[in-house]
Amino acid sequence: MKRGLALEAIILATILATAACGASSPGGDGDKPDVVTSFYPIQFATERIAGGALDVSVLTKPGAEPHDLEITPQDLGRMTQASFVVYSKGFQPAVDEAVEQVEPDRLVDVSGAANLSLTPASDEGHADESAEEHAGHAHEGADPHFWLDPQRYASVAQAIGARLAAVDPDGAATLDRNTQAFVDELARLDAEFTTGLKSCSIRALVTSHSAFTYLAERYGFEQHGISGVSPEAEPSAAGLASINALVRDRGVTTIYQETLVEPHFAQTVAASSGARVATLDPLEGITDASAGKDYFEVMRSNLATLKQGQDCS
Repeated sequence: MKRGLALEAIILATILATAACGASSPGGDGDKPDVVTSFYPIQFATERIAGGALDVSVLTKPGAEPHDLEITPQDLGRMTQASFVVYSKGFQPAVDEAVEQVEPDRLVDVSGAANLSLTPASDEGHADESAEEHAGHAHEGADPHFWLDPQRYASVAQAIGARLAAVDPDGAATLDRNTQAFVDELARLDAEFTTGLKSCSIRALVTSHSAFTYLAERYGFEQHGISGVSPEAEPSAAGLASINALVRDRGVTTIYQETLVEPHFAQTVAASSGARVATLDPLEGITDASAGKDYFEVMRSNLATLKQGQDCS
């Protein structure tokens, strides 16, 4: 079914479900304003800013690949009834389409605050594709993974905090304090990354897909994705050979696989080049397999992984 027809079916199902159940709020306890967020990093920031004053939920379930999210009638019902829907335009096609059914004054799009200005510079994994094949992978365009740069993530947090505070004058002072505390914690994390990755002998960062453009730019690495921005894109044989040559020529010792992406190609490059495999988490969600229970713990695990893998003193 085409996405447009699927959304029409979801809208009809949502109308019927709302008529059957009444217009009650989908929030947790019914007493707090409810905020629907699109995926984990936005959920985490919103929860930290709200400090329990809002009922915050998330569309993307733990362990699910956020790019592949499908909106259910229940999801759309939550979105249309929520006080706010917080999302990043361009990251999840299903969310981009569903928010068209939400009143504009209840939408918080953080993509502007995130400054999604960087496109992955390397795309060795598709070196021998035709222009049509290249476009078919849909991996061109700006990298949406802003939260892997703590400074960009802080800008997004400030945008969320300002929007929530603007419509809650009584709670604005608390929301402002919570936002500043979160931004300060991100500043400390940024300082840890800056110090820890200042002196690394290996600056080529070979990852399973090109999710780390902002992290690489912030801390002075050159990202080389085996796949493009889309984790579903498969590298060509010539592309894999190009990555293998780069690994040998640049003295790369570590290939980074991810938690929610099939590790086969990262393992293939490592096996053929003599490099080892380590996990670098793009933090699109937290699961039992994550190296920490929240964003800050996993980011610090990523820092330790990078310090070892990039030979940082």
